[in-house]
Amino acid sequence: MRTPRPPRRGRRRRGPSDGTVSVYAADEQSVHPVDLPRWERLATDVLAAEGVSGEAELSLLFIDATAMATLNAGFMGVEGPTDVLAFPIDAGPVDPGRHPDGGSSGPDRDPLGPDELPLLLGDVVICPEVAIRNAPDHAGDADDEFALLVVHGVLHVLGMDHATDEQRVAMQAREREHLLAFWRLPARDPWGNP
Repeated sequence: MRTPRPPRRGRRRRGPSDGTVSVYAADEQSVHPVDLPRWERLATDVLAAEGVSGEAELSLLFIDATAMATLNAGFMGVEGPTDVLAFPIDAGPVDPGRHPDGGSSGPDRDPLGPDELPLLLGDVVICPEVAIRNAPDHAGDADDEFALLVVHGVLHVLGMDHATDEQRVAMQAREREHLLAFWRLPARDPWGNP
C-alpha cells in the first residue's frame, strides 16, 4: 500500500500542458533481471511529487559494468564503473529537427512552437552489477538498492546535488521521503545515520 505523496518541492518543471510525463526504461545488460515497469513507475511518481508535469520525458537505462566504466571515465574522469550516473538536460525544450544537423522538422510538418515541444529531462543510468555488489553494505538488498538509485538519479536530473554537507542533507531527506512514499525505507540505512 502506498502512503500519501510527499509535498512538492523545488522548482516546477513543465512541458506542454496537454501531454503527460513519460519515463522510458531500457535494460541493456544481462547480469541481473530488471523489472522495468516497477522502476518506471517509481521514477514517474518521484517526478510528479517533485512538480514535473505536462509533456516531459526521462530515460532510465540499466547497463553493464563495461559501459558504465566508459561513461564514468568520459564524463566524471573516474576509472571503473559506478552504480548510477545522471545526465540532466538543462536547456529546456529541444528544438524540432533532424539532430545533430538541426535540419527542418520535415516537409510534411508545421514547425512546433516552444509551448508544444516536450520537456526532455535527461537520463538516469544504473549499473545493476555495481548496485548488487554494493547492496549488502548499503541499502540491504538489490531491490532496495535499485529503488534508492532510481530516486537518487531522478533528483540529480532535477538539479539536486550532494557536493556540500547542506546539499547532501537536503538530498538525503528527499530520498527518504520519496522512498517512504513510493517504495519503503531500505532494509539498511544507506545514509549512515545512527
